[in-house]
Amino acid sequence: MLLYGLLLLSLSFWTSHSVFKIPLKMFAGKFNASVQLDLRTLRKNQSAVESGLSLASDPAGIVNFLDMINNLKGDSGRGYYMQMVIGTPGQTLNILVDTGSSNFAVAAAEHPYITHFYNRALSSTYQSSGRGVAVKYTQGEWEGELGTDRITIPQGPSGTITINIAAILKSEGFFLPGINWQGILGLAYPLLARPDPSVEPFFNSVVGQTGIPDVFSLQMCGAGVSASTTADPAGGSLIMGGVEPTLYRGSVWYTPVLEEWYYQVEVLKLEVGAQNLNLDCKEYNSDKAIVDSGTTLLRLPGNVFSAVVEAIMQTSLIEDFSAGFFEGTKLACWMRGESPWRLFPKISIYLRATNTSQSFRITILPQDSTGSCDLVPVVV
Repeated sequence: MLLYGLLLLSLSFWTSHSVFKIPLKMFAGKFNASVQLDLRTLRKNQSAVESGLSLASDPAGIVNFLDMINNLKGDSGRGYYMQMVIGTPGQTLNILVDTGSSNFAVAAAEHPYITHFYNRALSSTYQSSGRGVAVKYTQGEWEGELGTDRITIPQGPSGTITINIAAILKSEGFFLPGINWQGILGLAYPLLARPDPSVEPFFNSVVGQTGIPDVFSLQMCGAGVSASTTADPAGGSLIMGGVEPTLYRGSVWYTPVLEEWYYQVEVLKLEVGAQNLNLDCKEYNSDKAIVDSGTTLLRLPGNVFSAVVEAIMQTSLIEDFSAGFFEGTKLACWMRGESPWRLFPKISIYLRATNTSQSFRITILPQDSTGSCDLVPVVV
């Protein structure tokens, strides 16, 4: 499977006990595109049409992705989710989009942090496999039962799709206060599926049953949105089957997936302002660097984290900036109406392009990760 349009995902550099909260923003850079993307419209798959499934399309039968634009809600603090209808009759749930896992799982029991859950007993099309399943994430874990059921995606490929579904019966640290989603959509490769790779991931099922190309693109636009709002704004788009050209400007850059389990990539270097950290490439990729839409954190190995903090303290225009901010023991605040962003450096992450002699950078701006209140902590 190909993952295109990584515009606002977060990177995780494992293993690490340091957390550095930085949403990512694509920087166009000065290089030519390493790969030309064919954005010509895609024809329907005839076998999918004969099975009663079709793509979001115009009357002429040419596939387009306009129906999928803005099908995500959420923000960089609480995650990005889309609406799905599960079972027969349909039960509507919001599902977190996660490129860092491979199981499709939904709450199937009451939990104090969710408003409703998927009731298997009310679905005539649910079938239990009789197998237990458990998944542990960087934050949180759950246990449940595997089965299958039918789903429809209001702003996705048309038709009804039968998918593997894990019913979450017990969890710890997974559902959190303030979230507005009741399940998780794992978009990574089958190797990460639990309890074993024989459990076909959601998107593989969608591709097989609709005939869409084995490509999805993900745009997340919630950086800088306050997590204190009660209603989640439109947060972006999950385009299943290709790339929607109206969602970006310029050329699309690609970085190779080194191994098909997570979306594991290669980080070449980090810069704070114009200062190259000059660390060995192995330091940045220890023990893996992955692109993960399910977390809002940039996680760094300990040595890299320390180097980034030191460089920020050296380049920041704030006198006597406390290291306690980065250790989570102190806040840096300013009064409403003031703008301190010019006091902090940009951070740039360089990734290898598909043409291995080239690279491109993702530049992170200080203002991309703040909310709004009378006194606002500076989250760089």
